[in-house]
Amino acid sequence: MSSSAGKSVAGASLARDDGGVTLLDRLDTDLHTAMKARDAFATSTLRQVIAAVRGAAKAGPVARDLDDDEILAVLTAEVKKRRESAEIYAGAGAADRAANETAEADFIEAYLPAALTDADLDALVAEAVAATGATSMKDMGAVMKAAQAAAAGRGRVDGKVLSGKVRAALS
Repeated sequence: MSSSAGKSVAGASLARDDGGVTLLDRLDTDLHTAMKARDAFATSTLRQVIAAVRGAAKAGPVARDLDDDEILAVLTAEVKKRRESAEIYAGAGAADRAANETAEADFIEAYLPAALTDADLDALVAEAVAATGATSMKDMGAVMKAAQAAAAGRGRVDGKVLSGKVRAALS
């Protein structure tokens, strides 16, 4: 199925006002390429991801268009699900399933912005602590809010890692 400007599938926007290519367009194009190349792994993974994006677009009382940031949030959740599943499979002794889940997570991460490095996170946390004037663990919520807001424009951040760094900086 090819998408044309202004066309919408299952509530997920397939065209942007600025004429650029959306993330859903890219996923759809990559799915078609994988299907033509008979790449079963990529085809399966992309179908699952596209289904998750379309499901998110239909969630709630009314179907709506998702922007790229919302699609990135869905992709991030998909990566997290697969990483958690891989840990569970590895713990249960199903190494082949764990490897598949990890491979799918790595594949999906290619569509996400680059993660911030530890040095970048340390600098971000230091800026947030200074900006909020935080001095104790009681101020952690304000520091986390400031750090997450600052990180939004710079790249992808794992909330658990960020929380640990804020905790270390405040203790």
